[in-house]
Amino acid sequence: MKHALLAAALALLLLTAFQPAARSWTPAERATLAALHIGRLDAPPADPSNAVADRPAAAALGRQLFFDARLSANDRVSCASCHAPERGFQDGRPLGEGLATGSRRTMPVPAASHASWFFWDGRKDSLWSQALGPLEDAAEHGANRVQLVRLLAEAYRPEYEALFGPLPPLAGLPAAAGPLGTPAERAAWARLPEAQQQAVDRAFANLGKAIAAYERTLMPGESRFDRYVAAVVGDRPADEAALSPAEVRGLRLFIGKAQCVSCHAGPLLTDQHFHNTGVPPRDPRRPDPGRSPAVARVLADPFNCLGRFSDAPPQHCEELRYIADDDPHLQAAFKTPGLRNVAERAPYMHAGQFATLEQVIAHYVSAPGAALGHSELARAGQRHAERAPIALGAAEAADLAAFLRSLSGPVCERGRPC
Repeated sequence: MKHALLAAALALLLLTAFQPAARSWTPAERATLAALHIGRLDAPPADPSNAVADRPAAAALGRQLFFDARLSANDRVSCASCHAPERGFQDGRPLGEGLATGSRRTMPVPAASHASWFFWDGRKDSLWSQALGPLEDAAEHGANRVQLVRLLAEAYRPEYEALFGPLPPLAGLPAAAGPLGTPAERAAWARLPEAQQQAVDRAFANLGKAIAAYERTLMPGESRFDRYVAAVVGDRPADEAALSPAEVRGLRLFIGKAQCVSCHAGPLLTDQHFHNTGVPPRDPRRPDPGRSPAVARVLADPFNCLGRFSDAPPQHCEELRYIADDDPHLQAAFKTPGLRNVAERAPYMHAGQFATLEQVIAHYVSAPGAALGHSELARAGQRHAERAPIALGAAEAADLAAFLRSLSGPVCERGRPC
């Protein structure tokens, strides 16, 4: 009898040892994991403000424009200069570098088409309008509108006019003019009749729409994390070894004790919202106000969803029409970045303040007060906080960092091998 019981116990032990790891996750946890899987990512939502957003011909033109350094004042800066494909469409620098050094970190392009607001502060409300901003920024491309429309006419006329119709007549236009350029360029722009200004503006807007059509084709691919989740949700052992024990422990922390999933949710691991988490300013004398002043900028932007160059009827611009403009939580709040390929994107935060993932985690655990506005992070002993303090030991922090490194995968361009 004793031997029979021992044999039964051993059989049960062996059976348990070889059960899929899915058994160790509760149904609620498995549902949370399933929601994070890349397979849950739908096609980019429609952009009514861009009539060519999903036309292959527009994406083909946009791809050429994205890599064309002639879209700059010195013929040396292209969109790909900061959004380099070999770096996951970002640049690996603390601050963006174009004609000069910017004030914030370059954000990655893949899956940006799933957002409602663009840049760290959300000062643009569409991907095509976002594409226009750097072209005229003195620290980035430093170009001007007339220069860019001339380039369209000289290098891309057939492709452009097949999509958008005739380009505006260039006869009588100065060589360089624009409302945001040098004093000479601004003066030349002011001398143009309003009808000419609007014709140039429309071609300029269409340039952005073509670039956006290309950017909409860029999506993150499958990571080791996704392979693990597919095995867990499918209740099968295949690919359960995609994550190491340390990474699995880190994943448990990510969706549990560390509270990461509160903001880094969904298949892109971002809530697409703006948060003040007390990240120290790069320059303590001039803390970055973040989202707060950007609301007025996007409302006044002539290239927003409600502007004359948008293809959307007003009723399709609900995000802009109902934008919150009096929320005190927007002060020094920045957009939650997606975490896919995060290990390849050091340094971190909106101005590259932290060099490593370990430093980022340490910041959230220490939860310092904000230099400007109010941090959402709760500190130990703090009462009436919005969330519980994050308490992680050194080993747990290491496991969480290990898990974040499992989120790396390819960047895929629709219509091309991934």
